[in-house]
Amino acid sequence: MSIAPDTGVVAAIGLGGNLGDPRLAMATALQQFDARPDCRVLAVSKFYRTPPWGKTDQADFFNACALLETQLQPTALLDLCLSIERGMKRVRIERWGPRTIDIDVLTYGDREIHVEGLDVPHPRMVERGFVLLPLVDIAAGMIVSGKTVADWADSADLAGIEIADDSRDWWR
Repeated sequence: MSIAPDTGVVAAIGLGGNLGDPRLAMATALQQFDARPDCRVLAVSKFYRTPPWGKTDQADFFNACALLETQLQPTALLDLCLSIERGMKRVRIERWGPRTIDIDVLTYGDREIHVEGLDVPHPRMVERGFVLLPLVDIAAGMIVSGKTVADWADSADLAGIEIADDSRDWWR
């Protein structure tokens, strides 16, 4: 079943991981979103290798962003992200620590949402090069907190972030 363009909201999600096979984990997650009748993957960024952030004594991460058209409400989308993480054996032991997969709701249309467990736009996304660089690939002109994603990226620390796969179909 396809989603009619005028019935869904475009949400941006961020994906990352550094344990096991992060590329396979993120590709599997995106395929799970895309297989649902209430979500459709519209665009996927390049696949990036990034130095660890916050807790730096661990392996490099891999990161990407995607745009989804969804009929899910914001908290239901978050619940789906968490369910996909759990299905992939994500365990939350340590903040900013190693993980098989991490899926964050970055934006939900142009809405600002502040409910228990969900803040949109993601409160730290404009500080994180590993989010901004992939998001520029698919939504450079998106306005977040008064500036475009491209403008935020221009002032972000992008040191050490490298393209691991410049194909937009790496997830298929």
